[in-house]
Amino acid sequence: MREGFRIVTYNIHKCRGLDLRTSPMRIADVLRELDADVIALQEVVASNDGGLEQDQARFLAEELGLELYLGENRLHQGGLYGNAVLTNFRVTDQRNFDISVPGRERRGCLHVDLQVPDLGRIHVYNVHLGTAFLERRKQVMRLLEHGILRHEYPAPRVMLGDFNEYTNGLTSRMLKSHFRSRDVRERLPRKRTYPGFFPLLHLDHIYYDHHLELVDAFVHRTRTSLIASDHLPLVADFRVQL
Repeated sequence: MREGFRIVTYNIHKCRGLDLRTSPMRIADVLRELDADVIALQEVVASNDGGLEQDQARFLAEELGLELYLGENRLHQGGLYGNAVLTNFRVTDQRNFDISVPGRERRGCLHVDLQVPDLGRIHVYNVHLGTAFLERRKQVMRLLEHGILRHEYPAPRVMLGDFNEYTNGLTSRMLKSHFRSRDVRERLPRKRTYPGFFPLLHLDHIYYDHHLELVDAFVHRTRTSLIASDHLPLVADFRVQL
């Protein structure tokens, strides 16, 4: 039995693979291999109209036997589009924060408050930042200055997602300073997660509070994951330092 909990961040690219085929089942197969307690997804489509390709969020939750919490950022072909958290833990609170910058694509930060058995409360922030430098700077300042990353119930926090930053830029430095911990990528022998089949950049990150101990971290590279999306899943195992 795994001690602590496993968390994953994965930009699923609307379940559209590098072979240009849309397959929610293939994404489910990748996630099933990981057996994670908490899954943070970006670029998720959710719609009640049509088949499983249109309601990818619910399909993945049901296929994996997890509860779904969706943070809508905008509409996509008549459905909802944004970030999602899938988990087998009890969620006591959730909220989606709009961190959009005028003139740019709508972006959000989905916060879920989890009750981890035998460990207590954990705050998880699932984010998808913009592609422009100044856009990301404004978004991180909003996260830090508007109290989004502060909560009335103090507890260890994990912030993860697609940050669209592959260098140790301003966004990374600001978040490292705030969380007082290293990005898990500094523990990875392989850091690159994008594009999936031949990854050149590290766009996906996991930040965490010093109350959490990082037990293991890895990029999940399998035959299926290399083609299922344009990103690879980033995985971290934590335990709480009591």
